Amino acid sequence: MTVTEAGTAAAPVPTQATCQSTYQTRVADYWNAEENPVNLELGKIDDLYHHHYGIGDVDWSVLDEDEDEDGRGGGSGGHGDGDHAAKRRDRITAELHRLEQAQADLLASHLGPLSPTDRVFDAGCGRGGGSVVAHLRYGCHADGVTISRKQADFANDQARKRGIDDKVRYHHRNMLDTGLPSGAYAASWNNESTMYVELDLLFAEHARLLRRGGRYVTITGCYNDAYGRASREVSLINAHYICDIHPRSEYFRAMARNRLVPVHVQDLTAATLPYWELRKQADHLVTGIEETFLSAYENGSFQYLLIAADRI
Repeated sequence: MTVTEAGTAAAPVPTQATCQSTYQTRVADYWNAEENPVNLELGKIDDLYHHHYGIGDVDWSVLDEDEDEDGRGGGSGGHGDGDHAAKRRDRITAELHRLEQAQADLLASHLGPLSPTDRVFDAGCGRGGGSVVAHLRYGCHADGVTISRKQADFANDQARKRGIDDKVRYHHRNMLDTGLPSGAYAASWNNESTMYVELDLLFAEHARLLRRGGRYVTITGCYNDAYGRASREVSLINAHYICDIHPRSEYFRAMARNRLVPVHVQDLTAATLPYWELRKQADHLVTGIEETFLSAYENGSFQYLLIAADRI
């Protein structure tokens, strides 16, 4: 058992004795080793590191970098060509970050109304960007939890650099068993992290942490029950991220079993397609899964949803 910076006992990462320990250990190993440019390069722009995708219309002019600022061409094979390529990469990176920030802002907008005295919980917080967004928007206290020690240390370092570590803290814990106080949170969320756990176990923990009337929000990819079983594309995404994407219907069934009542559901599938269209053209950031996401969204087997629910 470890002790956090706040002096509270941290729930240990599951051991081999628990039912999901082998899988969760693999997930922790994956994120402890992860150094993906599509996560790191975007975050370096403003020190807001997200581990999710983006929404909104793309400024396609970021792909046009054929001339110098004074209107002259860069030449052929000269120094100017390298400058233009670097500038194009930087503009694409900034645009992708703007789109992922828009997604984080949308999620945060559904958490309120919150006050600076309220506490919020970020489940599967990654490198911590979502908790910072919520704090900057509402002034609230935030606790982020990640199964990756490396991510928790990185996020705490970022909070210290921002001077907000008295209000925003990250913990190396299991989001299914956080050890955090019951009923202490006004809002909680998962941003693209529900596919790593069983939904009943996850929502039971959110229901325990939230006060009555507290708000839970998730943005997630899910497979479309109306399509049938999980498609080939969904299976490829699962393999790529070592996850298990849930069907859309299971979110609502599991919420109902755990005192979470949806108040807002938004289909973001069309809104996220431009992000993926741009990302597949970002040669310096592609991971090889871009076409699979586009195909899954376009053939209707995969959906991108926001669900907001109240804890009753």
